[in-house]
Amino acid sequence: MSMAKKVGLWTVAVLLIALVAAVVIFRPGRAARVGAGLAAHNLCSAVFVAGLDPDATMKELVRPIIGHPMDGWVRYRVDRANRSVETTLARFFHARADFTPGYGCRLEFAHTPPAPAPRSLLPTPADDGFAPPSPVTTNDFAINAALDKVFEEHSGEPTKDVKAVVIVKDGRVIAERYAQGFSVNTPLLSYSVAKSFTNALLGILVRQGRLRVDQPVGAPEWQGPNDPRARLTIEDLLRMRSGLSVKEEANGFSPVARMEYLNDDMAAYAAQYPLSSPIGKTWDYTSGNTLIVDRLLGQTVGSGAAGMRDFAEKELLIPARLSNLTMEFDGSGVFMGASYVYAPARTYARFGQLYLDDGVAPDGQRILPEGWVDWSRRSTLGSTYGAGFWTNDGSDDFTNWRVSQGFPKDGYFASGFLGQRIYIVPSAKVVIVRFGYSQPPDFGIKDDLALIAAVIKATQVQTR
Repeated sequence: MSMAKKVGLWTVAVLLIALVAAVVIFRPGRAARVGAGLAAHNLCSAVFVAGLDPDATMKELVRPIIGHPMDGWVRYRVDRANRSVETTLARFFHARADFTPGYGCRLEFAHTPPAPAPRSLLPTPADDGFAPPSPVTTNDFAINAALDKVFEEHSGEPTKDVKAVVIVKDGRVIAERYAQGFSVNTPLLSYSVAKSFTNALLGILVRQGRLRVDQPVGAPEWQGPNDPRARLTIEDLLRMRSGLSVKEEANGFSPVARMEYLNDDMAAYAAQYPLSSPIGKTWDYTSGNTLIVDRLLGQTVGSGAAGMRDFAEKELLIPARLSNLTMEFDGSGVFMGASYVYAPARTYARFGQLYLDDGVAPDGQRILPEGWVDWSRRSTLGSTYGAGFWTNDGSDDFTNWRVSQGFPKDGYFASGFLGQRIYIVPSAKVVIVRFGYSQPPDFGIKDDLALIAAVIKATQVQTR
């Protein structure tokens, strides 16, 4: 056999081994199952929680996330009678999500227990000075021009697809704008803005003396002899400095994607991962950390999903006047407080106002402990992240750039994948909510920062 043929055979063999290794390691079928689950969950919530058109949601939200070429293989069926959505991807991978009033949608697995009994959401409060029933417009030229830029699409640039913007000054809505098909009452998907709600629920339990941020989490998965994870505290997890190797990446192979769309007990799945770095030494963002905290919150409150919903309504939603807000839960009854809250833009704005007011409700009731807001916005290891909020308190390049663009140093924000954001600026007494289905790499943040600067400048002039 000639040397050329030998080299050719060795090359083919190496390629075949690499292909087999890739299939074993990455398991394309698993990514396809993630895609089917993502489509079923998001379509179910869009249709039955938000009342949106499924075709538009598939085009604007689901397909861009799944990505080419897999996005062309997704098929779905909406069963309005049984309030469920079934999806298939490449004909072989199936998923179903079911809707329960008051609890939103969840993926159904073989051993998923029955959902809690349906319940009603809190109604929209009467005009209490925060905003009138109809959308608020402004005659300010600078603010309107900045709003135009936020919504405006540019040929050749990533899609922004902004759905809602609400601007609050001194505790009252002074301007807002909505995309076609969306209104003041349309619930919007939070994605990781939900992590800030986890922060709030934890803060309430800390105020009540039922939890401490420096206490060990005590996960059952970490009780083995000499398990270093047993030292992990609530603060380690909330600040994303746990060192757990639950990687979060924008693909169907990542541990977080599998956690959210292939497992009905998400916290247990996340907690099984080992440490990849020493506790408290590195910052690494992952929703797995938040789900483990959410499980602890639920265990502290008790009574599963219904107990957590009751607690949230009594201690947070009612006093802060957060109406028409849906908290979604996994199959084990744990609040999916890393990714899945649905609420109208004005409700998100009220939530931001709660933090602007240092955790004090409109009627003067203290919801969050004194000092909680400052603790939450304090930078973690000099990064751009605090404890459930992104912050300008750090010293990294991304933080410095935001400040240079007109977002003040004392500012911080809740942020979700695809550009869902609640910006809070204490020094200017401004809250700005901006939600959409924006695409990477910057998810439209540059125009957001220009809007913040314009609002601060215009309202400073108006109040002189």
